[in-house]
Amino acid sequence: MVIHLLTPGRIPYAEGLALQRRVVAARKAGQIGDTLLLLEHPPVLTLGRNARREHVLASDELLAAKGVELHEINRGGDVTYHGPGQLVGYPIVDLRGDLPGKKGPHLGPVDFVRLLEEVLIRTCAEFRVPAQRIQGRTGVWTLANGTVPEKKLGAIGVHVSQGVTSHGFALNVTTDLRDFQWIVPCGIADREVTSLELESPLPDAPTLEQARNAAAKSFGRVFERQMVALEHFVP
Repeated sequence: MVIHLLTPGRIPYAEGLALQRRVVAARKAGQIGDTLLLLEHPPVLTLGRNARREHVLASDELLAAKGVELHEINRGGDVTYHGPGQLVGYPIVDLRGDLPGKKGPHLGPVDFVRLLEEVLIRTCAEFRVPAQRIQGRTGVWTLANGTVPEKKLGAIGVHVSQGVTSHGFALNVTTDLRDFQWIVPCGIADREVTSLELESPLPDAPTLEQARNAAAKSFGRVFERQMVALEHFVP
């Protein structure tokens, strides 16, 4: 069993959304197996199904001046930010397939999210950054340190249609965290965001390519599949 890996680089959000839809359609039609897209976006804000518009703090004029797009999409969760230096992953997975932890005819969406959190926790560990889950708060977080509370490293929001997943996760690698001031990240106002660059004790900042390779390896191990890179996707 394999998972196909597509790495199109930095592409506009609308282009990534269109690519996702093509892969999802092909997966539903049985034309392709489970597939993971790992990529990067120019600055963009996305509002999930549960998003509150007031969690976008920046004015429309400021966002337009900065060239930041805003997209309302069908994933779960609130508002989030994507931008340069952030690794974005879109797993297109049929939850009815042979997946770890599946107890019935399909893996539940919450169990799928727990697997994605495990992928990110293991990815962070590659850069000697301990990460954890926090009950009731989807995503991955640093450990609290004395009086410093945990900070968010990665966000997760998925959509499931006819048993096939889309959207996924965003891991801050070398992200400019000042851009998160435009929003209340994921609707959580009492915790800060951080990045692998700031948290890793390694002498050199991790690159996006290193994070992408670590995430692909971790994804294969968590989902118990071999990762097979594809040069191009042809529906």
